[in-house]
Amino acid sequence: MSESDVSTTGSPYAPHTPAETAAMLDALGVDDIDALFDVPESVAFDGEFGIEARGERETRRTATQILRRNDSLTEFLGRGHYEHYVPSVVDDLSSRSEFLTSYTQYQPEVAQGFLQALFEYQSMLVELTGLGVANCSMYDEATALGEAATLSQRVRSVSGDRILVPEQLRDGKRAVLENYADGPGLSVESYAMADGQADVDALADAADEDVAMVYAETPTVRGLVEENLAAIGDVATENGALFCLGSDPVALALLERPADVGADVVVGDAASLGTGTAYGFGLGMFVTREEYLRQIPGRLVGVSEDAAGRRAYTLTLQTREQHIRKERATSNICTNQAWVALRAAMHAAWLGPQGLVDLANESVTRAEGLAARLDEVVGIQAPVHDGHHFREFVAHTDQPAQAVVGDLADEGFAVHAIDEHLIQVCPTEVTADDEAAFVDALAEVAK
Repeated sequence: MSESDVSTTGSPYAPHTPAETAAMLDALGVDDIDALFDVPESVAFDGEFGIEARGERETRRTATQILRRNDSLTEFLGRGHYEHYVPSVVDDLSSRSEFLTSYTQYQPEVAQGFLQALFEYQSMLVELTGLGVANCSMYDEATALGEAATLSQRVRSVSGDRILVPEQLRDGKRAVLENYADGPGLSVESYAMADGQADVDALADAADEDVAMVYAETPTVRGLVEENLAAIGDVATENGALFCLGSDPVALALLERPADVGADVVVGDAASLGTGTAYGFGLGMFVTREEYLRQIPGRLVGVSEDAAGRRAYTLTLQTREQHIRKERATSNICTNQAWVALRAAMHAAWLGPQGLVDLANESVTRAEGLAARLDEVVGIQAPVHDGHHFREFVAHTDQPAQAVVGDLADEGFAVHAIDEHLIQVCPTEVTADDEAAFVDALAEVAK
Protein backbone atom coordinates (compact mmCIF):
# COMPACT_ATOMS: atom_id res chain seq x y z
CA MET A 1 0.00 0.00 0.00
CA SER A 2 1.46 3.35 -0.99
CA GLU A 3 1.36 6.42 1.24
CA SER A 4 -1.25 7.97 -1.04
CA ASP A 5 -3.64 5.12 -0.21
CA VAL A 6 -3.50 5.64 3.56
CA SER A 7 -6.43 7.39 5.26
CA THR A 8 -5.55 10.80 6.68
CA THR A 9 -7.94 10.39 9.61
CA GLY A 10 -7.48 6.80 10.71
CA SER A 11 -11.27 6.52 10.79
CA PRO A 12 -13.12 3.88 8.76
CA TYR A 13 -15.91 6.44 8.31
CA ALA A 14 -13.69 9.09 6.69
CA PRO A 15 -11.18 7.02 4.70
CA HIS A 16 -9.86 9.71 2.38
CA THR A 17 -6.27 9.47 1.20
CA PRO A 18 -3.95 12.53 1.32
CA ALA A 19 -4.36 12.91 -2.44
CA GLU A 20 -8.15 12.88 -2.22
CA THR A 21 -8.16 15.33 0.69
CA ALA A 22 -5.80 17.69 -1.16
CA ALA A 23 -8.00 17.57 -4.26
CA MET A 24 -11.12 18.45 -2.26
CA LEU A 25 -9.39 21.30 -0.41
CA ASP A 26 -8.08 22.64 -3.71
CA ALA A 27 -11.58 22.55 -5.20
CA LEU A 28 -12.90 24.47 -2.22
CA GLY A 29 -10.05 26.97 -2.29
CA VAL A 30 -8.83 26.48 1.28
CA ASP A 31 -5.44 25.47 2.62
CA ASP A 32 -6.38 22.92 5.27
CA ILE A 33 -9.30 21.10 6.92
CA ASP A 34 -9.40 23.49 9.88
CA ALA A 35 -10.43 26.27 7.52
CA LEU A 36 -13.73 24.43 6.90
CA PHE A 37 -14.87 24.85 10.49
CA ASP A 38 -15.86 27.93 12.44
CA VAL A 39 -15.74 26.65 16.01
CA PRO A 40 -15.73 29.39 18.68
CA GLU A 41 -12.52 29.30 20.67
CA SER A 42 -14.52 29.16 23.91
CA VAL A 43 -15.85 25.69 23.05
CA ALA A 44 -13.07 24.37 20.79
CA PHE A 45 -11.16 21.37 22.17
CA ASP A 46 -7.67 20.49 21.00
CA GLY A 47 -6.29 17.83 23.27
CA GLU A 48 -6.57 14.26 24.42
CA PHE A 49 -9.68 12.95 26.16
CA GLY A 50 -7.56 10.87 28.50
CA ILE A 51 -9.82 7.84 28.25
CA GLU A 52 -7.89 4.65 28.83
CA ALA A 53 -8.69 1.55 26.84
CA ARG A 54 -10.48 -0.99 29.07
CA GLY A 55 -11.76 -4.53 28.76
CA GLU A 56 -15.45 -5.41 28.78
CA ARG A 57 -15.54 -6.55 32.44
CA GLU A 58 -13.79 -3.46 33.71
CA THR A 59 -15.99 -1.20 31.60
CA ARG A 60 -19.15 -2.87 32.96
CA ARG A 61 -17.90 -2.56 36.54
CA THR A 62 -17.09 1.13 36.10
CA ALA A 63 -20.45 1.87 34.50
CA THR A 64 -22.27 0.06 37.31
CA GLN A 65 -20.39 2.08 39.93
CA ILE A 66 -21.35 5.32 38.18
CA LEU A 67 -25.02 4.33 37.85
CA ARG A 68 -25.20 3.46 41.57
CA ARG A 69 -24.57 7.12 42.33
CA ASN A 70 -28.01 7.99 40.86
CA ASP A 71 -30.77 8.62 43.38
CA SER A 72 -33.61 6.14 43.21
CA LEU A 73 -36.62 8.40 43.73
CA THR A 74 -40.33 7.84 43.22
CA GLU A 75 -41.19 10.50 40.69
CA PHE A 76 -44.26 12.72 40.86
CA LEU A 77 -42.63 15.14 38.43
CA GLY A 78 -44.90 15.98 35.50
CA ARG A 79 -44.12 18.98 33.25
CA GLY A 80 -43.50 16.64 30.31
CA HIS A 81 -42.22 13.83 32.52
CA TYR A 82 -45.04 11.25 32.47
CA GLU A 83 -44.60 7.61 33.39
CA HIS A 84 -47.43 5.35 32.33
CA TYR A 85 -47.24 1.59 32.61
CA VAL A 86 -45.82 0.08 29.43
CA PRO A 87 -46.95 -3.54 28.89
CA SER A 88 -44.28 -6.19 28.38
CA VAL A 89 -45.63 -6.99 24.94
CA VAL A 90 -44.23 -3.65 23.73
CA ASP A 91 -40.71 -4.54 24.88
CA ASP A 92 -41.00 -8.04 23.45
CA LEU A 93 -42.35 -7.15 20.01
CA SER A 94 -40.30 -3.99 19.48
CA SER A 95 -37.10 -5.94 20.27
CA ARG A 96 -37.60 -8.35 17.38
CA SER A 97 -34.72 -8.19 14.93
CA GLU A 98 -36.90 -7.03 12.04
CA PHE A 99 -37.72 -3.89 14.05
CA LEU A 100 -34.54 -3.37 16.08
CA THR A 101 -32.07 -2.86 13.29
CA SER A 102 -29.47 -0.27 12.45
CA TYR A 103 -30.52 -0.49 8.82
CA THR A 104 -33.07 2.01 7.57
CA GLN A 105 -36.54 0.62 8.12
CA TYR A 106 -38.10 2.41 5.18
CA GLN A 107 -37.30 0.16 2.24
CA PRO A 108 -40.72 -1.15 1.21
CA GLU A 109 -39.37 -4.40 -0.22
CA VAL A 110 -38.06 -5.50 3.21
CA ALA A 111 -39.96 -3.48 5.82
CA GLN A 112 -43.71 -3.86 5.28
CA GLY A 113 -44.31 -4.63 8.97
CA PHE A 114 -42.44 -1.57 10.17
CA LEU A 115 -44.11 0.67 7.61
CA GLN A 116 -47.53 -0.68 8.58
CA ALA A 117 -46.86 0.13 12.26
CA LEU A 118 -45.85 3.70 11.35
CA PHE A 119 -48.94 4.04 9.15
CA GLU A 120 -51.09 2.96 12.10
CA TYR A 121 -49.26 5.43 14.37
CA GLN A 122 -50.10 8.20 11.90
CA SER A 123 -53.70 6.95 11.64
CA MET A 124 -54.10 7.02 15.44
CA LEU A 125 -53.02 10.67 15.56
CA VAL A 126 -55.34 11.58 12.69
CA GLU A 127 -58.26 9.95 14.50
CA LEU A 128 -57.45 11.62 17.83
CA THR A 129 -57.02 15.11 16.38
CA GLY A 130 -59.58 15.12 13.58
CA LEU A 131 -56.95 16.62 11.26
CA GLY A 132 -56.12 15.05 7.92
CA VAL A 133 -52.46 14.11 7.96
CA ALA A 134 -49.73 13.16 10.46
CA ASN A 135 -46.06 12.57 9.80
CA CYS A 136 -44.35 9.48 11.19
CA SER A 137 -42.62 11.34 14.03
CA MET A 138 -40.11 14.04 14.92
CA TYR A 139 -37.44 14.25 17.61
CA ASP A 140 -39.61 15.72 20.36
CA GLU A 141 -42.43 18.18 20.98
CA ALA A 142 -40.12 21.22 21.00
CA THR A 143 -38.80 20.29 17.56
CA ALA A 144 -42.35 19.81 16.30
CA LEU A 145 -43.31 23.24 17.65
CA GLY A 146 -40.35 24.82 15.88
CA GLU A 147 -41.37 23.17 12.61
CA ALA A 148 -44.93 24.44 13.07
CA ALA A 149 -43.56 27.97 13.38
CA THR A 150 -41.67 27.73 10.10
CA LEU A 151 -44.73 26.11 8.49
CA SER A 152 -46.75 29.19 9.43
CA GLN A 153 -44.43 31.33 7.33
CA ARG A 154 -45.01 29.14 4.29
CA VAL A 155 -48.77 28.67 4.42
CA ARG A 156 -50.12 31.97 5.76
CA SER A 157 -50.60 35.02 3.58
CA VAL A 158 -49.85 37.44 6.42
CA SER A 159 -46.62 39.36 6.04
CA GLY A 160 -45.83 39.29 9.76
CA ASP A 161 -43.16 37.35 11.55
CA ARG A 162 -44.43 37.14 15.15
CA ILE A 163 -45.13 33.88 16.97
CA LEU A 164 -47.34 34.20 20.07
CA VAL A 165 -46.90 31.63 22.85
CA PRO A 166 -48.21 31.36 26.43
CA GLU A 167 -46.06 33.15 29.01
CA GLN A 168 -46.10 29.91 31.01
CA LEU A 169 -44.17 27.66 28.65
CA ARG A 170 -41.45 25.20 29.62
CA ASP A 171 -38.03 26.84 29.21
CA GLY A 172 -36.58 24.08 27.05
CA LYS A 173 -39.50 24.15 24.65
CA ARG A 174 -39.26 27.91 24.24
CA ALA A 175 -35.47 27.76 23.75
CA VAL A 176 -35.79 25.27 20.88
CA LEU A 177 -38.58 27.34 19.34
CA GLU A 178 -36.41 30.46 19.49
CA ASN A 179 -33.55 28.60 17.83
CA TYR A 180 -35.87 27.54 15.01
CA ALA A 181 -37.31 31.04 14.72
CA ASP A 182 -33.94 32.77 14.54
CA GLY A 183 -33.02 31.50 11.07
CA PRO A 184 -36.10 32.64 9.13
CA GLY A 185 -36.37 35.87 11.12
CA LEU A 186 -39.39 35.04 13.26
CA SER A 187 -39.80 36.58 16.70
CA VAL A 188 -41.27 34.71 19.66
CA GLU A 189 -43.47 36.76 21.99
CA SER A 190 -45.57 35.83 25.02
CA TYR A 191 -49.20 36.46 25.82
CA ALA A 192 -50.49 36.54 29.39
CA MET A 193 -52.15 33.71 31.24
CA ALA A 194 -54.74 33.98 33.99
CA ASP A 195 -55.13 31.32 36.66
CA GLY A 196 -53.12 28.79 34.65
CA GLN A 197 -55.01 29.24 31.38
CA ALA A 198 -54.78 31.60 28.41
CA ASP A 199 -55.94 35.17 28.97
CA VAL A 200 -57.92 35.47 25.73
CA ASP A 201 -58.42 39.23 26.05
CA ALA A 202 -54.68 39.73 26.43
CA LEU A 203 -54.08 37.44 23.47
CA ALA A 204 -56.56 39.38 21.34
CA ASP A 205 -54.82 42.64 22.26
CA ALA A 206 -51.44 41.18 21.30
CA ALA A 207 -52.60 39.69 17.99
CA ASP A 208 -52.64 41.59 14.71
CA GLU A 209 -51.83 40.97 11.07
CA ASP A 210 -48.14 40.65 11.92
CA VAL A 211 -48.78 37.38 13.76
CA ALA A 212 -47.94 34.25 11.76
CA MET A 213 -48.84 31.67 14.44
CA VAL A 214 -50.70 31.49 17.74
CA TYR A 215 -49.70 28.60 20.00
CA ALA A 216 -51.72 27.25 22.94
CA GLU A 217 -51.62 24.06 25.02
CA THR A 218 -54.13 21.69 26.55
CA PRO A 219 -53.41 20.53 29.16
CA THR A 220 -51.41 23.67 29.95
CA VAL A 221 -47.95 23.44 31.49
CA ARG A 222 -49.63 23.62 34.89
CA GLY A 223 -51.90 20.68 34.13
CA LEU A 224 -55.13 22.57 33.42
CA VAL A 225 -57.48 21.64 30.63
CA GLU A 226 -57.57 24.83 28.52
CA GLU A 227 -61.18 26.00 28.38
CA ASN A 228 -60.74 28.78 25.80
CA LEU A 229 -59.52 26.85 22.77
CA ALA A 230 -62.32 27.90 20.42
CA ALA A 231 -61.82 31.57 21.38
CA ILE A 232 -58.05 31.23 20.87
CA GLY A 233 -58.70 29.69 17.46
CA ASP A 234 -60.99 32.60 16.58
CA VAL A 235 -58.25 35.11 17.48
CA ALA A 236 -55.81 33.27 15.22
CA THR A 237 -58.27 33.02 12.33
CA GLU A 238 -59.38 36.66 12.56
CA ASN A 239 -55.75 37.74 12.19
CA GLY A 240 -54.84 35.29 9.45
CA ALA A 241 -52.50 33.33 11.72
CA LEU A 242 -51.94 29.60 12.01
CA PHE A 243 -53.48 28.07 15.16
CA CYS A 244 -51.08 25.50 16.64
CA LEU A 245 -52.17 23.40 19.61
CA GLY A 246 -49.89 21.41 21.92
CA SER A 247 -51.20 18.22 23.55
CA ASP A 248 -50.48 14.48 23.80
CA PRO A 249 -52.30 11.33 22.62
CA VAL A 250 -53.48 10.22 26.07
CA ALA A 251 -55.08 13.60 26.79
CA LEU A 252 -56.58 13.74 23.30
CA ALA A 253 -58.42 10.49 23.96
CA LEU A 254 -60.60 12.43 26.39
CA LEU A 255 -60.47 16.08 25.37
CA GLU A 256 -62.23 17.89 22.54
CA ARG A 257 -60.79 17.12 19.12
CA PRO A 258 -58.42 19.90 18.03
CA ALA A 259 -60.02 20.09 14.58
CA ASP A 260 -63.35 20.94 16.23
CA VAL A 261 -61.88 24.04 17.90
CA GLY A 262 -60.16 25.30 14.77
CA ALA A 263 -56.62 23.98 15.23
CA ASP A 264 -54.51 23.99 12.06
CA VAL A 265 -51.60 22.04 13.55
CA VAL A 266 -51.26 19.78 16.57
CA VAL A 267 -47.84 19.14 18.07
CA GLY A 268 -46.79 17.43 21.27
CA ASP A 269 -45.01 14.47 22.77
CA ALA A 270 -46.42 11.04 22.05
CA ALA A 271 -43.77 9.31 24.20
CA SER A 272 -46.29 9.10 27.03
CA LEU A 273 -47.21 5.89 25.19
CA GLY A 274 -44.68 3.12 24.69
CA THR A 275 -41.61 4.36 26.53
CA GLY A 276 -42.45 5.55 30.02
CA THR A 277 -40.02 8.19 31.24
CA ALA A 278 -36.73 8.55 29.46
CA TYR A 279 -35.14 11.80 30.70
CA GLY A 280 -35.05 13.72 27.47
CA PHE A 281 -36.05 10.92 25.12
CA GLY A 282 -39.13 12.15 23.23
CA LEU A 283 -41.46 11.42 20.35
CA GLY A 284 -42.59 14.54 18.58
CA MET A 285 -45.99 14.33 16.94
CA PHE A 286 -46.95 16.59 14.08
CA VAL A 287 -50.48 16.59 12.67
CA THR A 288 -52.02 19.15 10.36
CA ARG A 289 -54.67 19.83 7.77
CA GLU A 290 -54.53 17.91 4.51
CA GLU A 291 -54.22 21.13 2.52
CA TYR A 292 -50.70 21.50 4.00
CA LEU A 293 -49.70 17.98 2.90
CA ARG A 294 -46.78 19.13 0.76
CA GLN A 295 -45.54 21.59 3.36
CA ILE A 296 -45.06 19.38 6.41
CA PRO A 297 -41.60 18.32 7.63
CA GLY A 298 -40.34 14.78 7.95
CA ARG A 299 -41.66 11.61 6.36
CA LEU A 300 -45.10 10.21 5.59
CA VAL A 301 -45.99 6.55 5.23
CA GLY A 302 -48.84 5.82 2.81
CA VAL A 303 -50.72 2.75 1.67
CA SER A 304 -51.15 1.63 -1.90
CA GLU A 305 -51.24 -1.57 -3.97
CA ASP A 306 -48.37 -3.44 -5.60
CA ALA A 307 -48.38 -4.78 -9.15
CA ALA A 308 -50.26 -7.88 -7.97
CA GLY A 309 -52.98 -5.83 -6.32
CA ARG A 310 -51.79 -6.53 -2.78
CA ARG A 311 -51.95 -3.89 -0.02
CA ALA A 312 -48.53 -2.26 0.25
CA TYR A 313 -46.98 0.41 2.48
CA THR A 314 -44.32 2.86 1.38
CA LEU A 315 -42.93 6.27 2.07
CA THR A 316 -45.05 8.62 0.01
CA LEU A 317 -43.66 12.06 0.74
CA GLN A 318 -40.36 13.40 2.02
CA THR A 319 -40.16 17.15 1.55
CA ARG A 320 -36.57 17.48 2.70
CA GLU A 321 -33.58 18.62 0.75
CA GLN A 322 -32.12 15.14 0.27
CA HIS A 323 -35.10 14.08 -1.84
CA ILE A 324 -36.20 17.23 -3.63
CA ARG A 325 -34.56 20.41 -4.88
CA LYS A 326 -33.00 22.31 -1.99
CA GLU A 327 -35.01 25.46 -2.59
CA ARG A 328 -38.26 23.49 -2.35
CA ALA A 329 -37.39 21.64 0.86
CA THR A 330 -39.62 22.39 3.85
CA SER A 331 -37.13 21.27 6.47
CA ASN A 332 -33.66 19.87 6.91
CA ILE A 333 -34.83 17.45 9.58
CA CYS A 334 -33.60 13.95 8.74
CA THR A 335 -33.54 11.33 11.47
CA ASN A 336 -36.87 10.81 13.19
CA GLN A 337 -38.11 8.59 16.02
CA ALA A 338 -39.44 5.68 13.99
CA TRP A 339 -38.71 2.98 16.57
CA VAL A 340 -40.24 5.06 19.36
CA ALA A 341 -43.30 5.67 17.20
CA LEU A 342 -43.45 1.91 16.64
CA ARG A 343 -43.58 1.40 20.42
CA ALA A 344 -46.25 4.08 20.84
CA ALA A 345 -48.39 2.40 18.17
CA MET A 346 -47.96 -0.97 19.90
CA HIS A 347 -48.94 0.48 23.28
CA ALA A 348 -52.00 2.17 21.78
CA ALA A 349 -53.03 -1.04 20.03
CA TRP A 350 -52.66 -2.97 23.31
CA LEU A 351 -54.85 -0.43 25.11
CA GLY A 352 -57.44 -0.22 22.35
CA PRO A 353 -59.80 2.78 22.00
CA GLN A 354 -61.59 2.18 25.30
CA GLY A 355 -58.35 1.41 27.14
CA LEU A 356 -56.90 4.72 25.99
CA VAL A 357 -60.01 6.55 27.22
CA ASP A 358 -59.82 4.68 30.54
CA LEU A 359 -56.19 5.72 30.97
CA ALA A 360 -57.12 9.33 30.24
CA ASN A 361 -59.99 9.22 32.73
CA GLU A 362 -57.67 7.81 35.39
CA SER A 363 -55.24 10.67 34.69
CA VAL A 364 -58.04 13.08 35.67
CA THR A 365 -59.40 11.29 38.73
CA ARG A 366 -55.99 10.42 40.15
CA ALA A 367 -54.84 14.06 39.97
CA GLU A 368 -58.09 15.25 41.55
CA GLY A 369 -57.87 12.67 44.31
CA LEU A 370 -54.25 13.40 45.25
CA ALA A 371 -54.82 17.18 45.15
CA ALA A 372 -57.73 16.78 47.58
CA ARG A 373 -55.59 14.70 49.96
CA LEU A 374 -52.71 17.19 49.83
CA ASP A 375 -55.10 20.07 50.46
CA GLU A 376 -55.75 18.56 53.90
CA VAL A 377 -52.03 18.70 54.77
CA VAL A 378 -51.05 21.58 57.07
CA GLY A 379 -49.01 24.11 55.07
CA ILE A 380 -50.24 22.93 51.65
CA GLN A 381 -52.99 24.29 49.40
CA ALA A 382 -53.84 22.19 46.35
CA PRO A 383 -54.62 22.73 43.62
CA VAL A 384 -53.61 26.35 43.23
CA HIS A 385 -55.55 26.87 40.01
CA ASP A 386 -59.31 26.61 39.71
CA GLY A 387 -60.20 24.35 36.80
CA HIS A 388 -60.17 20.80 35.46
CA HIS A 389 -56.77 19.14 35.77
CA PHE A 390 -55.24 16.39 33.68
CA ARG A 391 -52.47 14.28 35.26
CA GLU A 392 -50.84 17.08 37.26
CA PHE A 393 -51.49 20.14 39.37
CA VAL A 394 -49.69 22.95 41.17
CA ALA A 395 -49.69 23.15 44.96
CA HIS A 396 -48.72 26.04 47.24
CA THR A 397 -46.45 25.33 50.16
CA ASP A 398 -45.98 27.72 53.07
CA GLN A 399 -42.36 26.58 53.30
CA PRO A 400 -39.89 27.57 50.53
CA ALA A 401 -40.53 25.29 47.54
CA GLN A 402 -36.87 24.40 46.98
CA ALA A 403 -36.51 23.33 50.60
CA VAL A 404 -39.62 21.17 50.32
CA VAL A 405 -38.27 19.59 47.13
CA GLY A 406 -34.95 18.84 48.81
CA ASP A 407 -36.58 17.40 51.91
CA LEU A 408 -38.90 15.26 49.80
CA ALA A 409 -35.89 13.93 47.90
CA ASP A 410 -34.40 12.86 51.23
CA GLU A 411 -37.66 10.97 51.83
CA GLY A 412 -37.39 9.30 48.39
CA PHE A 413 -39.75 11.44 46.28
CA ALA A 414 -39.20 13.85 43.37
CA VAL A 415 -41.38 16.84 42.46
CA HIS A 416 -40.74 20.09 40.61
CA ALA A 417 -40.33 23.47 42.29
CA ILE A 418 -41.71 26.10 39.90
CA ASP A 419 -41.78 29.19 42.10
CA GLU A 420 -40.71 30.33 45.55
CA HIS A 421 -43.71 28.61 47.10
CA LEU A 422 -45.14 26.48 44.28
CA ILE A 423 -44.48 22.83 43.53
CA GLN A 424 -45.91 20.71 40.71
CA VAL A 425 -47.16 17.20 41.38
CA CYS A 426 -48.03 14.48 38.85
CA PRO A 427 -49.43 11.10 39.98
CA THR A 428 -49.97 8.27 37.49
CA GLU A 429 -51.01 4.65 37.77
CA VAL A 430 -47.30 3.80 38.19
CA THR A 431 -47.06 5.83 41.43
CA ALA A 432 -50.45 4.67 42.78
CA ASP A 433 -49.00 2.44 45.50
CA ASP A 434 -46.73 5.25 46.72
CA GLU A 435 -49.31 8.02 47.08
CA ALA A 436 -50.04 7.40 50.76
CA ALA A 437 -46.33 7.48 51.64
CA PHE A 438 -45.91 10.61 49.51
CA VAL A 439 -48.72 12.40 51.37
CA ASP A 440 -47.17 11.41 54.71
CA ALA A 441 -43.75 12.64 53.58
CA LEU A 442 -45.13 15.97 52.40
CA ALA A 443 -47.02 16.39 55.66
CA GLU A 444 -43.73 15.93 57.48
CA VAL A 445 -41.63 18.35 55.39
CA ALA A 446 -44.30 21.05 54.86
CA LYS A 447 -44.76 21.88 58.56
